[in-house]
Amino acid sequence: MRDPNNPCLFCNTKESGVVHENDLAYASYDSYPVSKDHCLIIPKRHIKDYFDLSQNELIACDELIKIVKNEIINKDQSVKGFNIGTNIGKDSGQSIFHCHIHLIPRRVGDVENPQGGVRSVIPNKQHYKRQK
Repeated sequence: MRDPNNPCLFCNTKESGVVHENDLAYASYDSYPVSKDHCLIIPKRHIKDYFDLSQNELIACDELIKIVKNEIINKDQSVKGFNIGTNIGKDSGQSIFHCHIHLIPRRVGDVENPQGGVRSVIPNKQHYKRQK
């Protein structure tokens, strides 16, 4: 099994694929998608995680998130929402140690109860009852 960190998969845009890019970042479809059109936004500079991004890289990534989001909505009207997230560190689930941001399209019925969304990274914390 190939180690995606040696050499870094995301440093090689030819291998990871590019659907959109700007000077500082690129977008690529996820090889193991959570949903159809799950995309990754990846800074071109090899940095470990989101907290290492420069202000200009944050802006570049945000621009691509919006471009890809609009493209997905225009081609698939079944998309009714999105999750945006990034894993920072091994204990959060990060397995490729080059910053990347997940843009995950969501559709009605893709899970039984979507309440809590990103809270499901800790399954027993996803569903909650609001205090009155």
